[in-house]
Amino acid sequence: FVQSASFIGKCLTVNPFKILKSNQIVSKSRNLNSKTVSKSLITQDYLSTKGIFKVPSHVLSSKRFSHTDLKVPNFDEYRRRSTKNPGKSSYEGSYGRRLATYVPITLGIMGSVYGAKVIIVQCVSTMSASADVLAIAQIEVKLSDIPEGKNYTVKWRGKPVFIRHRTQAQIDKSRSVSLSELRDPATDEEMAPRPEWLVVIGVCTHLGCVPIPDAGDYGGYYCPCHGSHFDYAGRVRRGPAPLNLQIPPHEFLDDENLRIG
Repeated sequence: FVQSASFIGKCLTVNPFKILKSNQIVSKSRNLNSKTVSKSLITQDYLSTKGIFKVPSHVLSSKRFSHTDLKVPNFDEYRRRSTKNPGKSSYEGSYGRRLATYVPITLGIMGSVYGAKVIIVQCVSTMSASADVLAIAQIEVKLSDIPEGKNYTVKWRGKPVFIRHRTQAQIDKSRSVSLSELRDPATDEEMAPRPEWLVVIGVCTHLGCVPIPDAGDYGGYYCPCHGSHFDYAGRVRRGPAPLNLQIPPHEFLDDENLRIG
C-alpha cells in the first residue's frame, strides 16, 4: 500500500490532472468536421492501474458547436389566412383553399375559350365572302313576268339560268317518257319539283356551251356546238352530252317570287 501511494504521488507531481473551461478551448480557423475536431481537442493524462494514458478532453467535458445567430426564414406573408391558425385543423380550411384555387382556374379557362372563340370568328370572317359578293350569289326573280310556255334567262354567278314556265302539254309529254330511254335517267318530278316551273343552268354538260331554248328535236334546248338535244325537263335525249342540265339551288318564296342561290 505504501508503494502504491508513493507511485500515485509521483504521477500527480509529474503531470497533474487539470479540467479546462469550455471557453478556454480554442479551435483552429479551418473547416470543422469529425476528423479535424478530434485532432484539435486537448488531450489529458488519465491514470489507470496499468499506467498513465492520453485521453481526449471531450471524454471528460463536452463542447457544443451550435450557432444561435441564424435567422429562420418566415413565409407567413405567403401563407393563406386559413393555415396561419395552429389551433385549426387543415380539413376545416380545405374548402376555402380549394375555392381559392379552382375559381381562378375556372375563370382562366373561360377567358381562354372566349379569346379563342373571338380569334376564330375573326379569322373565319376574313375568309368569308363580302357583302357585294353575297348580293351577287343570290338573285330573286319575279315569276309573274314570265308568260306560260316561255323561257326566261337570268345571270347567276356568271352563268345563264333558264327558267321555263311550262304548259300542261309540256309537263305531260315529259312525264310520259320511260326512264329506259334516257341516257341520264331522271324523272320529271326530280327535274321540276314544282311542275309548271323548270329551273336549270343553261350550260351544256358536254363542253360548256350555252344551249338554245325552244329548239332541237325534243323542243326543249339545243346545243349548236356539237348537237346535243334536251327535252322540256332539261334531260339529254341525243348528242354527245353525258348528263342532264344541272339544277341550281333555288327556292320558291311564294307563288310569284323565286330565289336562286
